[in-house]
Amino acid sequence: MEPLDLAPPGTCFISPPDPAAPDGGAKPRLLVIDDDAVTIQALYRAFAEDHQVLMATSGALGLELCATRAPDLVLLDVMMPDIDGFEVCRRLKDDAATRDTPVIFVTGSNDTAAEARGLEMGASDFIAKPINPPVVRARVRSQLIVKAHVDLLRHFAYVDGLTGVYNRRHLDQQLEVERSRAKRAGGVLTVLLVDVDHFKRYNDRYGHQAGDDTLRRVATALRTTLKRPSDLVARYGGEEFACVLPGTDRAGAEAVGEQLRAAVAALGIEHDASPSGTHVTISVGSCTELQGLAGSASALLQQADAQLYRAKAEGRNRVCATEL
Repeated sequence: MEPLDLAPPGTCFISPPDPAAPDGGAKPRLLVIDDDAVTIQALYRAFAEDHQVLMATSGALGLELCATRAPDLVLLDVMMPDIDGFEVCRRLKDDAATRDTPVIFVTGSNDTAAEARGLEMGASDFIAKPINPPVVRARVRSQLIVKAHVDLLRHFAYVDGLTGVYNRRHLDQQLEVERSRAKRAGGVLTVLLVDVDHFKRYNDRYGHQAGDDTLRRVATALRTTLKRPSDLVARYGGEEFACVLPGTDRAGAEAVGEQLRAAVAALGIEHDASPSGTHVTISVGSCTELQGLAGSASALLQQADAQLYRAKAEGRNRVCATEL
């Protein structure tokens, strides 16, 4: 393997994904935050073949990459000139978006008090410099296996059993994560609340089993209509769903809402008990939180709910939107 050509201090190097990989190059993503050239070279040689390796030579850049590139694991030096490793670890663990990312400290110090401090802050392991490649690979692999198991358990805990989309618990947590990201980036965030029109009448007319099947089909239509990986669909409760759209302004939200409405109408699910038409339709309420996000997640949801109520009051099968 060719030696890594290091970038100047304060910048980063990102190893390219393998385009020949059957999954499009989705290797485990590691972030190395270290200003020591020898350690960076050693870690790159240890992992570049079967991992995507992101490298930051400062704590500030490391935090930025954590926020924008979502690494699966962080290898973190303790002593750095701008922000030391303990402060980087503290910020990662304080942020809902990065709290569960494993952190392994890589340090030349044998100070047991420092090791205890790092572990108490939430670090997963300590590795001494100079690194031993087989040992560091084994420890990283162990942490990635643990993370994969935790992610799988979290998936089952956060998915609605009936519809297969996320549940309310995950919605609440992810909404806070996206609000944190939007605040850091100075962006906007939109929430849509979606209600199946006259669903009680549907259940009364066709039965609860048919109602469950309709909820599954509506959920699938919502999920497949939203194309971006960052977009989220969750069951909000009963026949209501919520969609979280990062970086989407009011005009974009109204367009997405119309796409969702059209996707459900295209299902052609008969509903002859509906006063709004002969097939299942949805009403959509949207609220966009503008730059600064000075409000709260509950206020955002309340305003989206108010717009949903307005859509129902105006005749259903429509999209109503506002912004904070």
